[in-house]
Amino acid sequence: MVPQSLRFWFVIHFVIDFIFAIPLMIAPVWLLTLFGFETADPFTARLVGAALLGIGGESLLGWNGTIEAFRAMLNLKIIWSLAAIAGIILTLIFAGGPLMAYAILLVFAAFSGLWMYYRFLLR
Repeated sequence: MVPQSLRFWFVIHFVIDFIFAIPLMIAPVWLLTLFGFETADPFTARLVGAALLGIGGESLLGWNGTIEAFRAMLNLKIIWSLAAIAGIILTLIFAGGPLMAYAILLVFAAFSGLWMYYRFLLR
């Protein structure tokens, strides 16, 4: 059985992903400048926005799915969040970044830990 709290977190994840994905798709340079990034690549930012739309959208569409569907989505979320964490850390080490980059890193780390916790529960 899928815990109701996990279903809740999937909806929260959808909301957070869409809050960031929509501006990344529509006005990436504006958003990244607002966050303190000195340079902004709209192509890459829109790719991240697209990934957030896809993963967040599936979080909403799949919130009432089977345990097998949740396991698969948790696997995807864990892989995505760990890859994002590695990418952010590498960027901070080699290129630095604004304070917001550290906040984004913390958000990815928090969600990654949450997804790993629930994946362990659903093993």
